[in-house]
Amino acid sequence: MSRPTLYLLDAYALIFRAYYAFLRNPRINSKGLNTSAMFGFVNALEEVLNNRKPSHIAVCFDHKSPNVRVQEFPYYKANRQETPEDIRIAEPYIRSIIEAYGIPILEAPGYEADDVIGTLAKMAEKNGYDTFMVTPDKDFGQLVSDHIFMYKPAKQGNGPEIWGPKEVCENYGIRRPEQVIDILALMGDTVDNIPGVKGIGEKGASKLVHEWDTVENIYQNIDQFKGSTREKLEASRQLAFDSKKLATILLDAPVPFDPDKLMIDPPDAEKLSSIFSELEFRTLGKRILGDQFAVNAPVATKPSTGAVQSNLFEQPGEEASEIPLSSAGRNIHNTPHTYHSVVTAQDREALIRKLLTTDAFAFDTETTGLESQMEIVGMSFAIKPGEAYYVPCPLDFEGAKAIVSEFLPVFSNPKALKIGHNIKFDMKVLRLYDVVVADPIYDTMVAHFIADTHIRHKMDVMAEAYLGYTPVSIEELIGKKGKNQLSMQDIDLARITEYAAEDADITLQLKSITDQLLSEVQGETLVRKLEFPLIHVLTDMEFEGIGLDVPFLNAYSETLGTELYEMRDRIYKISGVEFNLDSPKQLGDILFEHLKIPYSGSKTKTGQYGTSEDILALLKDEYEIIDHILNYRELAKLKSTYVDALPSLINPRTGRVHTTFGQTIAATGRLASNNPNLQNIPIRTERGREIRKAFIPRDDDFLIFSADYSQIELRIIAAITQDEGMMEAFHRGEDIHASTAAKVFGVPLEEVSKEMRRRAKAVNFGLAYGQSAFGLAQTLGITRSESKEIIDNYFSKFPGIKKYMTETVEFARQHGYIETILKRRRYLRDINSKNPTVRAQAERNAINSPIQGSAADMIKLAMIHIHQDMIYQGLRSRMLLQVHDELVFDLYKPEEAALRALVEDKMKHALPDLPVPIEVGMGVGENWLEAH
Repeated sequence: MSRPTLYLLDAYALIFRAYYAFLRNPRINSKGLNTSAMFGFVNALEEVLNNRKPSHIAVCFDHKSPNVRVQEFPYYKANRQETPEDIRIAEPYIRSIIEAYGIPILEAPGYEADDVIGTLAKMAEKNGYDTFMVTPDKDFGQLVSDHIFMYKPAKQGNGPEIWGPKEVCENYGIRRPEQVIDILALMGDTVDNIPGVKGIGEKGASKLVHEWDTVENIYQNIDQFKGSTREKLEASRQLAFDSKKLATILLDAPVPFDPDKLMIDPPDAEKLSSIFSELEFRTLGKRILGDQFAVNAPVATKPSTGAVQSNLFEQPGEEASEIPLSSAGRNIHNTPHTYHSVVTAQDREALIRKLLTTDAFAFDTETTGLESQMEIVGMSFAIKPGEAYYVPCPLDFEGAKAIVSEFLPVFSNPKALKIGHNIKFDMKVLRLYDVVVADPIYDTMVAHFIADTHIRHKMDVMAEAYLGYTPVSIEELIGKKGKNQLSMQDIDLARITEYAAEDADITLQLKSITDQLLSEVQGETLVRKLEFPLIHVLTDMEFEGIGLDVPFLNAYSETLGTELYEMRDRIYKISGVEFNLDSPKQLGDILFEHLKIPYSGSKTKTGQYGTSEDILALLKDEYEIIDHILNYRELAKLKSTYVDALPSLINPRTGRVHTTFGQTIAATGRLASNNPNLQNIPIRTERGREIRKAFIPRDDDFLIFSADYSQIELRIIAAITQDEGMMEAFHRGEDIHASTAAKVFGVPLEEVSKEMRRRAKAVNFGLAYGQSAFGLAQTLGITRSESKEIIDNYFSKFPGIKKYMTETVEFARQHGYIETILKRRRYLRDINSKNPTVRAQAERNAINSPIQGSAADMIKLAMIHIHQDMIYQGLRSRMLLQVHDELVFDLYKPEEAALRALVEDKMKHALPDLPVPIEVGMGVGENWLEAH
């Protein structure tokens, strides 16, 4: 008979883990609330509930009262960083979520969660339970037994880990799990300020405990130790025993073991729904609660008038007939609105006349199928809030084109503002039917991003946050099948009208919101002169796509496959045994046990040897097999991720690869590329660069043309900081890294060595991005004192950079944001955090964002000006890609001189007032590699 299971969750360990996992890219809702900790905690809890199906469960917190350890040892946890403000705000929400799940919360005055978990785990074991301690904290290894386990939640795509006695002992190299206490006593814990024995780390502690069993036995046999080990132990004798006491999880916390109270109750769906709604966990709420999830929306002052299929343009005073629409027994869109279905040619003509007489309208397209086989099924329009129109289209291409073409005068009208949410998508859809959306345009998603990069920009999220209701989802409209499996025309016209027209209505209403938000951050000029004009450029680039040489990729795949087999055979020959090269565990065992290669790192949490690239790279010069393994990995990744994958991404309609550029992804303003990511094609290795040969011009009349800014971010640094030394180097046309090295190391420019230049390059890029002396030391493989000396010399020779860093951080502290040259703002919520780790991340962003952001703005401006001039000159050449500081073109051969001159001029003078010269490298070729 199986034993019942008890799961005890270590609340703070899971909360902190969730918060820091999102530190670089936090989840911020529309109210500015950081929901990272809540989101991560709920996911960890759901993982346990769904995958483990516990019969009994509790969440354990540290009690707020002074704990018993501090009463005896005041220094315990005295050096802990201040709890991040966002975690303090998150805790009440998380407690409410736990209560809504029907899960008991346990804590005991004077005790930590560790003690509560330890006490209950041992009690449960005696009462016939298997207990799983849900925590990433290694200290819990001391409690593990045949019926008590550590359950480490999933992390970074890997599944959860369960540690029993075997895993704990293997990880620490000990015989019994309770010896974890002795290891902690010797090595100490800087986070909790447990002193340990100075000079003994985890590896040394593990060895001592393996040989001598306990701290007590070590000191009873101290005479058998010699040299520095004995000196270290003698000097910290009392600290070692104190540390053991501090590291021991207490088993006498005043918490009762009451199985009835530890049984999970059914969740309170209404309460959970309310909390998830407030936190804006729309997707999570639907996944967990299904039809029971409903956003708390304000009650409408009058009922919806629904979708109207006749009398499209009623005379004043006429009432439309009501068609009630519902899903799961509730009115989805519960604000006053009237949505019309525009079916007949006469009604379409009337709608077109109305759209042609308005100053602004919002629109949206409905499509079916994947993007490569996309077909339009309808269009929706809104002129005033609460009233919208849906125009269905037949599924056959020519029939749909005929209807879409009727609206060409509307979309090409230069007097009307066309408003969309992610309007670029709709513009590309219409382009399939030869309809080009003309200026002026307005994108509520892009506008919202410019107002605050951290808040999510999806339309449904914004509708909930700003308009107070939940848009109809496609699942609610047509069920779980989704629109790839079910024709939109199979749906009742009234329902599809409600769904489709609502998007245009919401978009129109959101514009007034985003207008206000832009005004508050003074972002109107940025969107009008940069981001909105860029949408036209990106639409053209994405629609154009780029040619791909599939026969070359097929041949290169075979070449890489042959090299992989040869590399694998070499590795097997050296190792003397065949094994799975793609298994980190098998690889670690072969290298560090079978071949006895010295291993200086620590094992992974599952007791495996680490075989990551950074660990193996340290050994490649000493062991031939390591170099072969690293080459094998490079070959395997190139083959699977790029060479074999790219041909499958060709659009069958065009025969080309079409990426999508995201304007609302990177907080710095840089464009992102996805589906596929063509900004990530390898360039650092010779094998990787070969892949660029696969990107080819349209036909024999064209070449690939590449134009690339030279060291643009360093030039931006010089311009922003106004540092005379750096500006002078650029004006002289010197190698900036060699020039920096000459100043920092005090040698003539001609005597700068390769190593000096390498170090100067690391400083130039590292310090401007907030890198510390420790980080620079790691990058260069030098001591921290050497690193500090280099940094001090650097700042003495380039005082403008130090001044910029100091003043920028201070500006951010005072204002809460930083700006690029074009006044793009990035808000830094944590710049004044009392937690040093959190604050330091914000300070690095404060220093880095004006640099990266200004470089991003600069190439965006260049793209706009190049695109406009190419159209004005009637060129057949086309801009295809933007890869950070590089632009890639299909160059019509007779236009080479004209395009070179145009691109160089617009790129160099995109920001005309920069006090440093801008250099642009250009090249042409039969493929991207030749051109670059």
